[in-house]
Amino acid sequence: MGKKLKKFSFWIKRRSHLPVIIIGGLIVALLYFNEDTSVKLNMEYQNKINELQRLIKLNEDSADYYRQRRHAIESGQADLEEVAREQFHMQRPSEDIYLIK
Repeated sequence: MGKKLKKFSFWIKRRSHLPVIIIGGLIVALLYFNEDTSVKLNMEYQNKINELQRLIKLNEDSADYYRQRRHAIESGQADLEEVAREQFHMQRPSEDIYLIK
């Protein structure tokens, strides 16, 4: 019986990396295929976050432009007249307007 036990012990020592590989493989499979912790899902979420951050930056730039435009309109009569004429398609009697389509 001692000889078989020695052979089994030797076999276990030689194959000791096998359980580590199996457990590691199971952990990787769970991380990849599990819905809550899926690597693929996390990558999709990160792409969505990056896209939304890009849109936020774009909208902040537009908001700054319109803030400056509003401030110019509130502070000057000429800017107010210009915006009103553009908005309501008005013209002075001495002006010619050309529409390009």
